[in-house]
Amino acid sequence: MTARTVRFKQVDVFTPVPFKGNALAVVFDADALDDAQMQSIARWTNLSETTFVVAPTDPAADYRVRIFTTGGELPFAGHPTLGTAHALLDSGYRPKTPGRLVQQCGVGLVELAEQRDGGWAFSAPPARVAPLPPSQYDALAAALRTDAIDFSAAPTAVNNGAPWLVVRMQSAAACLALAPDTQALASIVHAAGAHGVAAYGPHPAGGPATFEVRCLMVGDSFGVGEDPVTGSANAAIAGLLTQQQRRPGPRYTARQGTAIGRDGRIRVEYDDDAGKTWIGGESVTVFDGTCRLP
Repeated sequence: MTARTVRFKQVDVFTPVPFKGNALAVVFDADALDDAQMQSIARWTNLSETTFVVAPTDPAADYRVRIFTTGGELPFAGHPTLGTAHALLDSGYRPKTPGRLVQQCGVGLVELAEQRDGGWAFSAPPARVAPLPPSQYDALAAALRTDAIDFSAAPTAVNNGAPWLVVRMQSAAACLALAPDTQALASIVHAAGAHGVAAYGPHPAGGPATFEVRCLMVGDSFGVGEDPVTGSANAAIAGLLTQQQRRPGPRYTARQGTAIGRDGRIRVEYDDDAGKTWIGGESVTVFDGTCRLP
C-alpha cells in the first residue's frame, strides 16, 4: 500500500539567514486532514506553530491557512502568516494580484504586500486593548524582576488574535536583562487576558534597530519560554505606539531573539492614508519535501 504524502516546507521567518529567525512548518494540500490530525502533526513538529494550507472559502482570498501551536489552534499569528506566504510563493504559486496576497484565517482576511527591500509584510488586524490597572504595576515589576519599566506608557493587554501584555522598558538593555519569575508573571498575564508578555525597549541612536523586543510566554496555547521572533506581538506594539502617541516615525525596525541566540529583524511601516500598519520581514526556506501521513 502506497503511503499518503503531502507537500511540506520548513521555513525560517524574519530573517534571510537560516536558523536565525523563527522556524515554521507548512503543510500543503491539507484539506483532507481533520482537526485531530493537524494537532497531531503540530505536536510532532514541536515548533511554536505549524500551518496547514487549505482551499479558501472566501473568493477574495488567495488561500486559507489554519495555524496550530503544540497545544491548540490560533485564529491569527504573525510569523506563520509571513512564513506561509513565503512557502506558498516558493512552491510556485502566483498571486491573483501581483505583489499582493490575501490570506483567509481565523480572524478573517489578512492582506499581505511585497516589500520593496525584500520579503513580505502583513497588514496588522484590528486589536482589542485593555490597559493594566495601575494597582498591578508593582506586582508586574516584581514578577519581571526589574525597576526599569517605563510606566509613562501604560502596560496594556492587546489581542489581535494572539493576546499579549505589552510592556515598554526604559531601554533595549533593560529589555535584554529581564529574567522574570515565571509563576508570578503568569498570574498577572492571565488575569489581564493575555498568554505572554511582549516587552520592548528603545535602542540608542545608531543602534542595530529602533527597538529590542522579547516575547515571554507563560502557558495556555502559547506554551512556555521565549518566542524567537513574533509577528503578532510586533503588530501589537506598533498599534500601541500609535494609540499612546509614541511612534518613532513613519517606519521603524525591531530586533528580536537576541537573548536566545537568534537575530530576527522586523520592519514596521505606517500607512495612515490607507489606515494600515504593515509588519514585514524576510523569510528563507530551510527544508523542502514531503510529509508522510499515517
